[in-house]
Amino acid sequence: MLDEDNWQAALEIGFELQSSGTTGEPKRIFQTPAKLLAASKLAVAAQNITAQSRILTVCRMTHAGGLLAQTLPAWSVNAHVEIQPFNAFTFWRDIKGYTHTHLTPMHCKLLMQTKNFSTLDLGGVFVACGSDNVTFEVIEAFVERGAVFMCNWGMTEIGPVTINTVFDTLDKVEQYRQQAVADGTLLGDRYFCEYKIIDDELWVRGEACVYEDWFNTHDLVALNEQGAMYHLGRRQ
Repeated sequence: MLDEDNWQAALEIGFELQSSGTTGEPKRIFQTPAKLLAASKLAVAAQNITAQSRILTVCRMTHAGGLLAQTLPAWSVNAHVEIQPFNAFTFWRDIKGYTHTHLTPMHCKLLMQTKNFSTLDLGGVFVACGSDNVTFEVIEAFVERGAVFMCNWGMTEIGPVTINTVFDTLDKVEQYRQQAVADGTLLGDRYFCEYKIIDDELWVRGEACVYEDWFNTHDLVALNEQGAMYHLGRRQ
């Protein structure tokens, strides 16, 4: 497993990551050095990660969310990273002193069910959330707790924070909720890749993609009038 001592050596030759299976059967996908460098630069810029940032990683390091969303980008700018398993019952204590963390929607929902969530102080914490559909209920709950919350989309093949929106006020959450596409969940309106929509399917291309040409994600998407993209399901 990559750690703070060997990531630079691994970056020089690239490595494989396990996909989640959203594009079919789970598979190992090779990450080229160029793709990893581009994805790290993208993630640093999208989340304002600096050498002074403190990252709490609770997602598995064998998947893109755990390694590429914040951990590798943080190492690339010499930020402090702590890696530990997610625990909903101790998260209120674990997050203290950290500036960034990446959670899945399931992590968020588990935290929302704990008795400590109503008093959880996430002021000054940037919470990125992806790997599955992120509802406005989750976004609102974390912004209410003081977090700057990033709803993000990506895949092992590209990203993983390639399309996103950052929320820092409840007014913004409500604005986006009112503009939502029916039956859709928000992917974002900040685009760190080229994209096109063909027969309702999202195609992407960019330096943070493992493929040089256009990649069909098979995600069904739609844009609202303001240019925000919403996920409507998948076409297998």
